[in-house]
Amino acid sequence: MNTMKCCLEHIELAMEMYIDEHEEAPILEMVPEDEKLSTTCEFCSEHAVYMVGN
Repeated sequence: MNTMKCCLEHIELAMEMYIDEHEEAPILEMVPEDEKLSTTCEFCSEHAVYMVGN
């Protein structure tokens, strides 16, 4: 798992999962504007806002 895409509701869950697996803080980035409408959260069907990973 390198990068997870998630909505605002699931950002905390994605960060916890990354920290548990990698034992380090993830890098948080915004999903690029041109990808926002086509990218969904990996935990629900909402639009993804953040990319959590390295």
